[in-house]
Amino acid sequence: MYQYELPRYLPTADELPCSDDTPVDNELQEIIPSLLKSILRILWHDRLDWFFGIDMGIYSHPEQPPIVPDGFLCLNVERHYDEELRLSYLLWEEEIPPILVLEVVSTKPGGEYTTKLDEYARMGVLYYIIYNPKRRRKPRLEIHKLVNGKYELQDSNPIWMPEVGLGIGSERASFDRLTREWLYWYDDNNRRYPTPDEQIEQQRQRADRLEAKLRALGIDPE
Repeated sequence: MYQYELPRYLPTADELPCSDDTPVDNELQEIIPSLLKSILRILWHDRLDWFFGIDMGIYSHPEQPPIVPDGFLCLNVERHYDEELRLSYLLWEEEIPPILVLEVVSTKPGGEYTTKLDEYARMGVLYYIIYNPKRRRKPRLEIHKLVNGKYELQDSNPIWMPEVGLGIGSERASFDRLTREWLYWYDDNNRRYPTPDEQIEQQRQRADRLEAKLRALGIDPE
């Protein structure tokens, strides 16, 4: 639950900067959260109680600068705040902190393992995901869970998150004609949910198989 000492006057999102104006210096910082969001849009198409922000400011106090993760997931909030959509995520308005935050480490240190870790814990973010594509000897993906006010590093990949109803992990696969390690959502049996492109391809293959069966029976599918 959101608990901060706040001033008497609380500005709206229209009155606050909507980001820290820091451009991403790693294309993965945009692609990875966008991929996760695109899969969620299919999985939770009929749900209106979730929000996934990308490069959006999260304000815990109106007199402090926002923290801007690469991606974050909130549950039990309005999917669309209004027709203009959210400019920022204001904790004093939403009253629910993100349940999951994602940071993709860039070429410049950004406090992902220090100051941001502390701030997300103070904010009450349950799962803090750090993906560092430059790591070679240590795991590139770190999944931290908040336990008694402190983050504990989880030792499985993927990890099932019962509070979210999804698992998250990394896997080497092809996306956008590029084969590398990506982050994905998983079910409770560690089966990866397909991307939108993969779903389209699966539908195409099913249609081809059906057409072949009909032709084998002497039926013109046209």
